Amino acid sequence: MNRYLIVLDLDGTLLTSEKNIDPRTKEVIQKVMEAGHIVMIATGRPFRASKAYYEELHLNTPIVNFNGAYIHHPHQPEWGTIHSPLELETLKGILETCDHYELTNIFIEVKDHVYINNPDPLVADLFEIGNPTITYGPIQEKLKEAPTSVLLQTNEQQTKAVLHALDTEYSEAIEQRSWGKPSNIIEVIKRGVNKAVGIKKVAQDYNIPPERIIAFGDEDNDKEMISYAGQGVAMGNAIAELKALADAVTESNDDTGIANYLERTFLL
Repeated sequence: MNRYLIVLDLDGTLLTSEKNIDPRTKEVIQKVMEAGHIVMIATGRPFRASKAYYEELHLNTPIVNFNGAYIHHPHQPEWGTIHSPLELETLKGILETCDHYELTNIFIEVKDHVYINNPDPLVADLFEIGNPTITYGPIQEKLKEAPTSVLLQTNEQQTKAVLHALDTEYSEAIEQRSWGKPSNIIEVIKRGVNKAVGIKKVAQDYNIPPERIIAFGDEDNDKEMISYAGQGVAMGNAIAELKALADAVTESNDDTGIANYLERTFLL
């Protein structure tokens, strides 16, 4: 049997709008694994915020977190850890550039240590999942380590200007993506880091070629893995750019799109 590697994004893809896994989707994924195929998660979330879903699916595979900046196998430490943080000097330059703009907040994660520039109870809950260490206060003074992920919260009017400034000054050092309303976030990670990098490493370990990789996603941070996978599948709720890039479009995350596609593909 030719095994497939099935890659699942979390938010907007595997998870419904209620942030849970639909029972039917879970059942189909279990059938696919019982048939011998490999299932893994690739998400922008840190592991602490994706661990519960990993365990709910009874996975025993490596996981891609922070959009590829952190990759490890939760059950096999000997598999190794791939951590690709942004250089600290690059971050300092970015923060100096951002001083010219009115940022609402700055959130930085170094694995499970979270730095928040301005205390904000509305967003603190999002970072408290998994009980990380949280440090509040001026990040330029507090941060002494290379960051895994950088989130810049802008006001809507200045998002494009900040993106342009960072692209002009740091395009060779960083990857950046923006999320729109309501948060208006610019995410910055090290250049060359994306979900596809981690998926390629896992696929090689399982001796699975790209043509036998099925990847599901919905957002800008899924573009590289959708392009890399032999079957890149966009959810029905995905952004238009991802649908145009994908090999197929399935139903939305609230309409069991993953389960439907896997049933059609593997004739379950």
